[in-house]
Amino acid sequence: MMRLERRSHVPLHLAIIAPLAAILTALLLAAGLIAAADVNPLTAYGEMVNGAFGSRLSIAEMLTRATPLVFTGLAAAVAFRARLWNIGGEGQFFVGALITAWIGHSLEVPGWIGVPILMFAGMAAGAALLAGPAFLRLRFGVDEVVTTLLLNFIVILFVGLMIEGPMRDPLAFGWPSSVPVDGDYRLPDLIPRTRLHIGLLVAIAAAGAVWLILARTVFGAETRAAGLNASAAAFAGISLPQTIMGVALLSGALAGLAGSVEVMGVTAGVTTTMSPGFGYAGIVVAMLAALHPAGVVAAAVFVATVFVGADAMSRATGVPSFIADVIVALCLLTMIVALLFTTYRVRR
Repeated sequence: MMRLERRSHVPLHLAIIAPLAAILTALLLAAGLIAAADVNPLTAYGEMVNGAFGSRLSIAEMLTRATPLVFTGLAAAVAFRARLWNIGGEGQFFVGALITAWIGHSLEVPGWIGVPILMFAGMAAGAALLAGPAFLRLRFGVDEVVTTLLLNFIVILFVGLMIEGPMRDPLAFGWPSSVPVDGDYRLPDLIPRTRLHIGLLVAIAAAGAVWLILARTVFGAETRAAGLNASAAAFAGISLPQTIMGVALLSGALAGLAGSVEVMGVTAGVTTTMSPGFGYAGIVVAMLAALHPAGVVAAAVFVATVFVGADAMSRATGVPSFIADVIVALCLLTMIVALLFTTYRVRR
């Protein structure tokens, strides 16, 4: 007879090895598909790495793609730690972007004041969007997986309505786009003549702030307790409704901030195609990071490398760039298995 026994704590070496093993396994599995396309997997992966790190411009583009992934990864990590299954990062991203473009187009304050205001507006919009499903779960027991997932589609349809109607940019030559934020509220570039902006530094600072909150505050301890054993946490006097709602507001705010920073740093306006799935990819980022804020930054860089490098790999080898989606999905599946063996040990 064999059984799984929960570990009292996860050893540091396992916490480091698990995501690396998951990524390696995913790449090995994807290599079979690449080989089926009559392409040497080593050549394909070499082109992928070169496409993401082969030049100053490619590195900047990869980091630009990683920036919103850090925010959405943090949003998922915070929520999942408390067993609040926020699948609505995509919707929160879009609502944060929309409110930023709306306010930023007509705001009349200096840039150094306006940028924080717009970031806070995006955070407030994302937090408000997740507060609804959190309330439904706490008050009526409604599954937040369903409500947050369905809200993604509702929000995207609402964004389409707004950019085709009251927020339509008259200078977009018929392209469905919202009015842009004022130029004073655009984020400065980190590297000249690239799209990389200081939002990357904001994302790294957010990761540090989330780590401090979770590791060094009472709220962070209550969040961990609620996630590990809700019944024991309630018995110890922790208010589960207050903790879950606080986690929901923080998680939604981070996803909304992702949309706000993307508008001010990259797109200027909002379109329904501005996100290639940042909210959903953030879940993979959080899982690869084992829900640790510091690991989220590294995982975001890896996922961004796969997406940016896959385009270059496709041009060089003919392998469809959709292989990036396959690799990211495989990483999620293999990481779930890796987490099983890091959380539990096999006993005879």
